[in-house]
Amino acid sequence: MSQLTKPPQRVAVIGGGPAGLMAAEVLAAGGVQVDVYDAMASVGRKFLLAGKGGMNITHSEEIEAFRSRYGSREREVARWLEAFDPQAVRDWIHGLGIDTFVGSSGRVFPTDMKAAPLLRAWLHRLREAGVRFHMRHRWLGWQDGRLRLASPDGEILVEADATVLALGGASWARLGSDGAWAPLLAERGVEVAPLVPSNCGFDVDWSAHFSEKHAGAPLTTVAIAWRGRDGCLVRRQGQFVVTATGIEGSLVYAISAPLRDQIAEEGSATIWLDLLPDFDADRVAAEVARPRGSRSLSSHLAGRLGIKGVKAGLLHECLSKDEYADPQTLAAALKALPLVLRRPRPIDEAISSAGGVRFDALAEGSAMLRALPGLFVAGEMIDWEAPTGGYLLTACFGSGRAAGQDVLTWLNQKK
Repeated sequence: MSQLTKPPQRVAVIGGGPAGLMAAEVLAAGGVQVDVYDAMASVGRKFLLAGKGGMNITHSEEIEAFRSRYGSREREVARWLEAFDPQAVRDWIHGLGIDTFVGSSGRVFPTDMKAAPLLRAWLHRLREAGVRFHMRHRWLGWQDGRLRLASPDGEILVEADATVLALGGASWARLGSDGAWAPLLAERGVEVAPLVPSNCGFDVDWSAHFSEKHAGAPLTTVAIAWRGRDGCLVRRQGQFVVTATGIEGSLVYAISAPLRDQIAEEGSATIWLDLLPDFDADRVAAEVARPRGSRSLSSHLAGRLGIKGVKAGLLHECLSKDEYADPQTLAAALKALPLVLRRPRPIDEAISSAGGVRFDALAEGSAMLRALPGLFVAGEMIDWEAPTGGYLLTACFGSGRAAGQDVLTWLNQKK
């Protein structure tokens, strides 16, 4: 009599971004049957978009500094980084046959700077491991204890021994991250923090003249100061871009979280622009006060301090005529020009989002939801955020691996 073989346990992974694919990899290696469902026509859409300007995978800084980038969620994210730290990310990419290098900023990139070859190699390995992919399958919730999905052939019900949700946040909805999962979980008693923009730009009430003349102009070699929660000024140097509605760019994204929170609490946030971060205040004051003869003040500022174009435009936009004509006030403004931010740009424009499933909703030391045993979450749909620079992607990878391992542990305990 032949011995019956018990079929492998089946895990559904909903969402084919970095966190979901990483969970699938761990689960397949653990011997379970993995089915990945994604609402889009192909997986990794946002991953590919992020790689268009150069695929920044992780960062090379020391792990203590790396962990600090996650702010108030440092302790929780540390568990993910223990599962998959920045060096492990690089080793994993090398295992896919893709070399990496460290840029001058400490950021880590694939040698060809592209996301597509990495994703292709990864998907090939996952399929070789037996992972099955189901495209254009949108998760709609549950029915009779089974997963309910909209498929090209109509609604279907899927049974699984465990489920990993890796549905992203709510930025770039056209690539699949639309936050539609939030009410579905809230209805089941899962605590979900409101989804808000992160790594985002801000609106400023520009005049029509300034907006039309300077939209798209880059501000290189500038610094921004803002008031922290303790009332002290915080300062950071970098570059950003003036837009038709406000400001955006790497420097703005890096400080967007505290500015967003300040606007939510106070209705607006004031930043102070240092248009001449390489000049000390005394030198600026001396150059402004220097006799200019028959030259106009604008020509004088351009010749002595290099203030022209969008920087000159900002002075006229933010200062009254009397303030601009007063040497002391003008010199002070060149080092600390106040700019009022009215609101963050819409979440769908943001690079990432904050908010989502609260860590208190998770079982201690696990990615499993307390209210829904057997349901695990990973990636950006959890309530954490990080600046750009490889931190977002590394944490998504790590959370996916941790979730996959947590599923395997839970399934083994059930046997």
